[in-house]
Amino acid sequence: MKQLDNIKHIAYLKLGQHRGTRRLWMQGQKLEDAGFEPGSRYRITRDPDSNTLNIEITEDGARTVSKKRVGKKEIPVVDINNKVLAEMFNKSVERVCAVVTDKSIIIAIHPDDEAAAERYGRLIAKLHNNEPLAIGSVSHGGGIMDNALHQGLASSGVDARLAYAVEIEHKYLEASLRNNEVWDERSISVCAPMEEVDPRLLPKIDIYAGGIPCTGASRSGKAKNKIAHAEEHESAGTLFLAFLTIMKQGNPSVVVLENVPDYRHTQSMTVIRSALKQLKYQVHETILDGAEHGALEARKRFCMVAVTEGLEFNWERLRPIRKKEARLGDVLDAIEDTDGMWRTYAYLDKKATRDKAAGKGFKQQLVTPDSTSVGTIGRGYQKGRSTEPFLASPTDPGKKRLLTPKEHARVKTIPEHLVEGLSNTIAHEILGQSVIHSAFVATGILIGNTLLDAYDDMDASDASKLTGREVPEIVMEFGEPEKPRKRRAPH
Repeated sequence: MKQLDNIKHIAYLKLGQHRGTRRLWMQGQKLEDAGFEPGSRYRITRDPDSNTLNIEITEDGARTVSKKRVGKKEIPVVDINNKVLAEMFNKSVERVCAVVTDKSIIIAIHPDDEAAAERYGRLIAKLHNNEPLAIGSVSHGGGIMDNALHQGLASSGVDARLAYAVEIEHKYLEASLRNNEVWDERSISVCAPMEEVDPRLLPKIDIYAGGIPCTGASRSGKAKNKIAHAEEHESAGTLFLAFLTIMKQGNPSVVVLENVPDYRHTQSMTVIRSALKQLKYQVHETILDGAEHGALEARKRFCMVAVTEGLEFNWERLRPIRKKEARLGDVLDAIEDTDGMWRTYAYLDKKATRDKAAGKGFKQQLVTPDSTSVGTIGRGYQKGRSTEPFLASPTDPGKKRLLTPKEHARVKTIPEHLVEGLSNTIAHEILGQSVIHSAFVATGILIGNTLLDAYDDMDASDASKLTGREVPEIVMEFGEPEKPRKRRAPH
């Protein structure tokens, strides 16, 4: 709606139903202030340029302001229930914005309803024209989750491109720009704290994906920072506001958020759920277990997928895309016994002795080639921390080693090329704060199928159904993409 002068009142109203068509009812002081007295005449016109209905007081108007007695006073009533209203506001529009000025009322679609209609229409048009969907990424890191989602969408038959990526760490963004195939010549890189990004500089998108730093949400993070709630964290506590601000400007049809499992119980997540529902999204949540998605690392992540109204998303349709290796040895490199990676970690041995004497539950995590899984590997893995996995030496009980970055990538099912050429520290940081790649490939496939289902349903009378929608359980090598199913021609 264009900027107006002399605004007296603004009201957000819910459309009703009467005799099978839409109905708008207004009454009271707001109408009197605008000159809509009982018995005065008005006309209704439609402005196709601004997509509004204009109600104006005029002597030659075809309609009359009616009245209603409230106590001893008669108040004006404007009751609109006609074809023009039904044509402009279809069944998907639930609310309108009424701007009352002098002798006129301008009715527009509620901004949230208008945004929902715009993003859904844009999505369907792109699917119809076989245009790639635009993805916006925040807390991008090295782009592990984005790579997985792109691969999953492609496997479902949906083309996508990275429109922009926001990342605070220059070294992670550089690694993604160098190694990650999701970038194209039009992608925008934004190296900045999420809360400092001006969303007006970013394009509209169809899928919005990212995480919110979990520094204050995880149990270890709360203990380390001596806080009771994630929102108390000095730098990460209010990032959910920036996440929502950037998302709203991009107006995507799908929102993907990942975090530690405990994040689902935070006040931040409560606000995110409420805000998305207000903006006409349906919120779906689950815990993705790495072991169930073919990973040797026993990592669990909270994942939320919110879809705009008109899309039917169901986590029960999620299917694993690969089988887990039988043993850790299947993904290990051949490291000679004399290699300097094998070393003693006396400080860890001493700490283990102290923890045991103090009755603490912490103990070193030693794995062997015959281990069938490894524990969660975090961002600081290169530091050699006691609770993260070490590979025990097969020849010297006093020595052990960290996994190499490539081995770390493999236990998370992450394509190795995404950390190619990086120092061990940066590679482990990117990998340690990332997701299980195969779990988010599967999520991308499910999202792609959800979008194509909506497109099929909309055009069922004109188009043949896509086939092979369900994804079979297959064995997939690290980073090996599935063959995308054939897309139908535009119709």
